[in-house]
Amino acid sequence: MYQIKEYIKFLLNSTNQHGVHSPFVYNFITKCLYNKTAYKAYTKLLDYKKTLENSKTTLQITDFGEGSKTLDANERSISKMAKTSSSSKKDAQLLFRISKYFNFKNSLELGTSLGMGTYALALANPNATITTLEGCSNTSDFAKSQLEKHGVKNVEFEIGSFSEKIPSIKDDTFDFIFFDGHHNKQATIQYFETLLSKAHNETVFVFDDIYWSKGMTEAWEHIKNHNAVTVTVDSFHLGFVFFRKEQKKEHFKIRL
Repeated sequence: MYQIKEYIKFLLNSTNQHGVHSPFVYNFITKCLYNKTAYKAYTKLLDYKKTLENSKTTLQITDFGEGSKTLDANERSISKMAKTSSSSKKDAQLLFRISKYFNFKNSLELGTSLGMGTYALALANPNATITTLEGCSNTSDFAKSQLEKHGVKNVEFEIGSFSEKIPSIKDDTFDFIFFDGHHNKQATIQYFETLLSKAHNETVFVFDDIYWSKGMTEAWEHIKNHNAVTVTVDSFHLGFVFFRKEQKKEHFKIRL
């Protein structure tokens, strides 16, 4: 019910590229978010998702986050996970476009899940380095095996709780960080503030499910108002954060 109410409010307050005066944001919307190119990678992403949806494998799950609203907490079938909790086809395509548009060289993903988002990032730039963190070892091992079968070679897999693994990350900075693994207000804010030290002027942070719960929306508002943040784009399912010091502070709600 919360998400339905918030989506109605979003529709009433969101817009498209018209009225956006910042050239940077306008180009991001028109050339990336609204890019209608039928990339060959989309077929690979679709094939990958179909493979997951047709899988007969069942995994024992260790969940450090808020869990799933639709799946059993301990034992989950890959096919059901692919249909409910894995990145949607639309979101995976969007992650691909974002990585391709900004040409990320070094990315960090919090929440590997079944590797759908990971695969999108890998396809966008095969020469990039992608580090993906996953709390559940069984899930991480399964995703790694599937991605290797699909020829992915530029991903480093880390297993453990985010609070444990994030402080030990060796990279000084990342071009892109995707927050998609712990739908909790306090944890989301903690990870955001901890990883701010890994951001440079052109870094992009993306937060998944910013309207998953009231707490997640409150976390999103906190992030928007942080002094380090200059521009945000809210597409309802995803929240985009930019740190470009040359931009004036602005917040946009954009319908996709």
